[in-house]
Amino acid sequence: MKNVDSKSHVRGESIYLDDIPLLQGTLFACVYDSPVAHGVLKTVEVEEAEKSKGVVKIIRAKDLIGANQIGGILPDEPLLADGEVHFQGMPIALVLAETEEQARAAVKKIKTEIEPLEIITDPRVAFAKNDLIVPPKHFKLGDAANAFKTCEHVFEGRADVNGQEHLYIETQGAYSIPTEQGGMRVYSSTQGPTAVQRAVSKVTGLPMHLIEVDVQRLGGGFGGKEDQANAWAAMCAVGTQITKRPVKYALHRMEDMRMTGKRHPYSADYKIGFDKDLKIVTYEATFYQNAGASADLSPPVLERTLFHCTNSYFIPNVSATAYSCRTNLPPNTAFRGFGGPQGMFVIESAIAHAAESLNVLASEIQRKNLINDGDEFPYGQIAESEAKTSWTQADEKFDFARLQKEADEFNRENKFIKKGVALMPVCFGISFTKTPMNQARALVHVYTDGSVAVSTGAVEMGQGVNTKIAQVAARVFSLPIERIKVHTTNTLRIANTSPTAASAAADLNGRATQVACETILERLRKVAAELLKTENVSDISFLDGFIFNKNQPTDLDWVTLVNEGHMQRVNMSEHAHYATQGIHFDWGKAKGHPFAYHVYGTAIIGVTVDCQRGIYETDFVKTVHDFGATMNESVDYGQIEGGIVQGIGWMTMEEVVYDQNGKLRSNALSTYKIPDIYSVPKMIDIIPLKTKRKNLAIFNSKAVGEPPLMYGIAAYFAIRNAVRAFNSEQSPAFDAPFTPERVLMNLYSEAAKEMKAGK
Repeated sequence: MKNVDSKSHVRGESIYLDDIPLLQGTLFACVYDSPVAHGVLKTVEVEEAEKSKGVVKIIRAKDLIGANQIGGILPDEPLLADGEVHFQGMPIALVLAETEEQARAAVKKIKTEIEPLEIITDPRVAFAKNDLIVPPKHFKLGDAANAFKTCEHVFEGRADVNGQEHLYIETQGAYSIPTEQGGMRVYSSTQGPTAVQRAVSKVTGLPMHLIEVDVQRLGGGFGGKEDQANAWAAMCAVGTQITKRPVKYALHRMEDMRMTGKRHPYSADYKIGFDKDLKIVTYEATFYQNAGASADLSPPVLERTLFHCTNSYFIPNVSATAYSCRTNLPPNTAFRGFGGPQGMFVIESAIAHAAESLNVLASEIQRKNLINDGDEFPYGQIAESEAKTSWTQADEKFDFARLQKEADEFNRENKFIKKGVALMPVCFGISFTKTPMNQARALVHVYTDGSVAVSTGAVEMGQGVNTKIAQVAARVFSLPIERIKVHTTNTLRIANTSPTAASAAADLNGRATQVACETILERLRKVAAELLKTENVSDISFLDGFIFNKNQPTDLDWVTLVNEGHMQRVNMSEHAHYATQGIHFDWGKAKGHPFAYHVYGTAIIGVTVDCQRGIYETDFVKTVHDFGATMNESVDYGQIEGGIVQGIGWMTMEEVVYDQNGKLRSNALSTYKIPDIYSVPKMIDIIPLKTKRKNLAIFNSKAVGEPPLMYGIAAYFAIRNAVRAFNSEQSPAFDAPFTPERVLMNLYSEAAKEMKAGK
């Protein structure tokens, strides 16, 4: 079963935002954004721009009919700056013109006077000023502080991890069209159609039933279009409301990079204590999240950092505190892993610190502390663990000791080329941690020709969710996949959707589709029982478009049955609802059962470092991954491979750089590097975990969107091990990404000292 979109993608026939035919009279939008990171907006001069050729309207905050607010979690994010600007790239005015070129030319003629205010880019500075987005969050298990008194070994330090640019192929964008009775249809490149609908409702003052949001597919999202798509859709909608004309805005790449948020950078302090057998007794961590200028999704990202702060390990005493710090950067946002990778990097740094100090392999500490069935996570959920199983199966398949021995032998024989290997166990919870978001709906129609149409709240963004939902319908009805069509995600067909995020879209929407299809099938089973004159409805079954009675084939086929059902006025449409059972969380106690299940896995990554140049290659990634029982191997393997490479990129080369004035310096593909064909691992070997354990995933096929990204963290520690193999005196700061520049500086003691001193 291939991805249902593969053929149309390759032939260039798939429809994205820029492929939607434009209506006559369409206007094109362009934003004038703040040239400074923080200041009082004194004046905005638009007169010259208004006289520019083709300009129809320039919209400012005072022109909005609804509220100047798009904040979803907190009302702290104006659509257009009014009074103050809070980051470079903050929208101030929206130009609407007859052509895109005219809109962009007019933007250059706008002038502003902005009185400068203090610019903060460091979350620790924001914390010191008590400038927090929300009150701090805290997890506690046991008595961490007192447990340190019993420890044989205690280590403490600091770990910093940078952000990451989403760099989806399709940039942010929207196209709004006026409809009758004052409504509008908005085509949006968004992971959250309902979030866009709410934002448009806020800024226009229109009720949600007059706003239709439609999404065919995205050219990538990675979390960057979960909340940040709202602004561009809202701007187009405001333009349509004011001019009564269609409005389109598709950002240029450098606009997108400048004005949108990234993965959250974190700075953290850790303290970890061990007994004489290297079992972790206690762990303390304090996280300083760089939220940017407004909340966006920072609070739930912060929460998931805490949920994953102990990764795959059982630690009986834990105290973890997280602060969401407001800075003068674009609001940072969701990114694949949603705060979990940042939490995992810190615990892995603490373990590496201990291993280096005790002169043991980090893998020895990792293995001894893997979580078991029945152990408690810091948030109260009891583990059903595959951590040791995945570790053992990976060791049996790949032989960790052999790989380490080969690296050691190579290093003894080579002076300036060194190899490093590192292991990364992963434990990642699947569900939205805000319990009410774990629900979905599906609308299924069976037509009289036997074909089936499915609509859900899931957004296809390259991850294959449409393929899996089509597979669900095909499997329940026992029909060929060609008879199933998954349609656009539309807020009039499916209302109140949760965003396609948290690796939960296939589970939630697939389950809703399953319920809808089974409901229709049960109705048709009764019709078949009547036609076949059998009293026991349960004797009726379906296989490959034919109806069976007591497992024996009959002359009754699917199309005939469907038509008979229609003639009998049987309902062959169903709108079904699914809500994940058994999950809950109480933030008052910071305890509960927030995840439907966890995904486990173990990866080992090997690298080769050129110790004269600081450059490196990733030789291999070998992993045992917990698929559950995969519905679609080709889709799942693609997601795992992509996640691994994206994680390696985050850990090694993707460096987001803002200067002290809050200006993005890594603002183009010439200054922000992502993995290319020359830098991806030479080999990625993925082995499915062998398990018979049941789970709450759709057809036991576990989520694969986010968990594999965390395997990439091993690349950082493999490079670190290679650096230390060259110069054993080195103990580089735990500061990701480990770019070639940082590698080169850390290979030599004097350079490293200067680097630590900030020279």
